[in-house]
Amino acid sequence: MFVCFGARTLHAQQPTAAQRRTAGVGATVKPEVPAKDLTAKQQAARLAKWRETIRKQLYIPSPLPKLDAKTWSTFSPMPGVLADRVTYNTADGMVVPAIVYRPDPKTVKWKGKLPGIVVVNGHGGDKFTWYAFYSGMLFAKAGAVVVTYDPIGEGERNIDKKSRAGAHDKWVDPPAGLPRTDWGQRLAGLMQVDVMQAVSYLISRPEVDPSRIATVGFSMGSFITGINGAIDTRIHAVLLSGGGDFDGPGGYFDSNPLPCQSPPYRSLEVLGDRGAVLYALNAARGPMYVMNGAADRVMDIPHHDAAWFAALRERAIAIRGTEKNMFTTIFYPGIDHRPSWVDRDGVEWLNKQIHFAIWDEKTIVNEPTTHVSTWARATDADISRNYMREDRGGGLDALGTGFPAIRREDLMVLPDADWLAMKDKLTYASWAAKMKAAEDEAARAVAAK
Repeated sequence: MFVCFGARTLHAQQPTAAQRRTAGVGATVKPEVPAKDLTAKQQAARLAKWRETIRKQLYIPSPLPKLDAKTWSTFSPMPGVLADRVTYNTADGMVVPAIVYRPDPKTVKWKGKLPGIVVVNGHGGDKFTWYAFYSGMLFAKAGAVVVTYDPIGEGERNIDKKSRAGAHDKWVDPPAGLPRTDWGQRLAGLMQVDVMQAVSYLISRPEVDPSRIATVGFSMGSFITGINGAIDTRIHAVLLSGGGDFDGPGGYFDSNPLPCQSPPYRSLEVLGDRGAVLYALNAARGPMYVMNGAADRVMDIPHHDAAWFAALRERAIAIRGTEKNMFTTIFYPGIDHRPSWVDRDGVEWLNKQIHFAIWDEKTIVNEPTTHVSTWARATDADISRNYMREDRGGGLDALGTGFPAIRREDLMVLPDADWLAMKDKLTYASWAAKMKAAEDEAARAVAAK
């Protein structure tokens, strides 16, 4: 496949789907020095250096960009819930459109501050995806402020405002002198900053308790969120669903055909035992929960089963030097790929970590559920046939009842005239043009040396 972008040719030389299917867990790596063999000062310096390395490999700016958040308008998707249409700045001079859900203070009461949650979608997902807006309403009713947003190339960050567009899936060969992973590293860095700026946005809201912020990621979102939790210590709790299988050289992510996954993961080989290091860094930040269907072949969980995760956990404990806050797992027999944080297990775990302001433990235990496929048919929610399956999202029993399928037009943040005026700060095409220029400049600098 050859795709022309400006005067540049993009070559699809990515790993094939067959390579990914046969990759397994990858090769073993040399164990990291255990924490027990280091002084406290050496251990702290090692963790800080790993975080610095990840940020450098993924082009994450320090400090982060000025947030410059703006609320464009507000609506109520259901009684007791408000939804703000918001934009905030991200990396590379780009802007993120987001829908931020919160409890309506005119109709519901609570004491103290609210926790915050950032929802990170899977590949092709955005704030229009069913589990994004369902999660927004669910957690707002429970008593939280919830950020859902459009990843680069999707929704309002797509030149045609399309969802499931996969605009960023094209592999781009960097100029001579730069590593072949460079484009994907930059792309992944943008995705990291999108989440970090969502956290910054939550912290900026006076009603949010900055010590009670969680991120939840599904599928590709679990890849993004798992790395993000390793470097952003402002986050208290991280929940991964459908993923978390950070494995060895040549394994699942190294062989993944998407430029947003294999290039950045390959670039992190400098960490050594990448999976154990990422999980050790997350444990140093706070608690983490990994939810997987035992039959999830999208993320190759049959190869990355409970025993594999247990071994990874032991390596991470050795690096961290303590079991405190080390990730825990749940595996659902016979279940494939799904965003399980909306089920009772997920909501209960989140409540234990960030303490919803309205729902308590007893409420969650007794809260009725909605069968997602039944709900989708009744409300005409847009879920692809592949994910309506009972072993996938369609079979979830999600907490809460009476949630609408929010209309697409209601989830648009920007009025048409403003979107047109701002599209150079929104779309993948505009970002790609900036990155081409940045890579060309970097290549010239390499050549000059």
